[in-house]
Amino acid sequence: MDLPVVWFVAIAFLWTGYLVLEGFDFGVGALLPVLGRDDTDRRVMINSIGPVWDGNEVWLITAVGATFAAFPAWYGSMLSGLYLPMLAILLALIARGVAFEYRGKVDDVAWRRRWDVAIVAGSTVPAFLWGVVFANLVRGLPMTAEHVVTATVFELFSPYALLGGALTLALFLLHGAVFLSLKTDGPVRLRARRFAARAALVVVPLLVGFLGWTQALGGSRGSGGADWTLPVAVVAVLALIAGSALVARGREGRAFSATAVAVAALVAVIFGSLFPQVLPSTTDPAFSLDIRNAASAPYTLTVMSWIALIALPVVIGYQTWSYWVFRKRVARADITPSVH
Repeated sequence: MDLPVVWFVAIAFLWTGYLVLEGFDFGVGALLPVLGRDDTDRRVMINSIGPVWDGNEVWLITAVGATFAAFPAWYGSMLSGLYLPMLAILLALIARGVAFEYRGKVDDVAWRRRWDVAIVAGSTVPAFLWGVVFANLVRGLPMTAEHVVTATVFELFSPYALLGGALTLALFLLHGAVFLSLKTDGPVRLRARRFAARAALVVVPLLVGFLGWTQALGGSRGSGGADWTLPVAVVAVLALIAGSALVARGREGRAFSATAVAVAALVAVIFGSLFPQVLPSTTDPAFSLDIRNAASAPYTLTVMSWIALIALPVVIGYQTWSYWVFRKRVARADITPSVH
């Protein structure tokens, strides 16, 4: 396995970490008005992700930074061609982060409701648009020989991309509900369990449809990953079904592990269907970017590899420690008027 392949796998791993971890806190934020019947319930939900949501975003920064350094041509074409959904995601993440910080600064119901709207929008928009972005990467974009993406807004929101967006939004809602059932106690926990069991009726068909379409796209391009991604796709569907069944039976820890496996398997299918390409061109296959013509020089990849060997265990260790420290369930009794 040479360095471009190593870094393609590393970037897929970073996106997996980001979507598994940020996926549940997107779900919690989007479910705020659904499972939070009053202000105390909503504070319980926010506190369940309060210590970890910003740490989860480290994975996004690392994934984007690694793409820039390891595959600069991929980074340039992807971000310039998809700048509208990327800009919307960035603005939504900023609004959500500000809302988490400012919501409790003023003891006023109307003030908190306005910031709740920002949390819901700041969670829902990225949860949908990440699916649109990754679907476009798998499907490919119109691109010139100079790797300039020429897609219009309408081309970015093709039926396949909209299916990808609907899937990631629905999947993260389910993932978030399972997390809430694991991390909270009282009425929020019970509502989250019921929501997760019912949401599976929508999410499983969406997952089957998207994975089937993705397999067909990878197979039509002769992708090297199309063969091994089929059993991974089956694992994703089975893990999601198992997660929904387990949470309905009150086995919340195992249910969360199962939905995390479903998200990770989905990301593996996406990157496996791409390989060895990183951005297929729908204009002419010869214009596509792959791990060879998009990669940095061997010296750059070598230096990056040494840095990653030192930094990645630190990041994983820090995050594991923070999840362990804040492992206690959050209940209504923990919320006092001064922390609304």
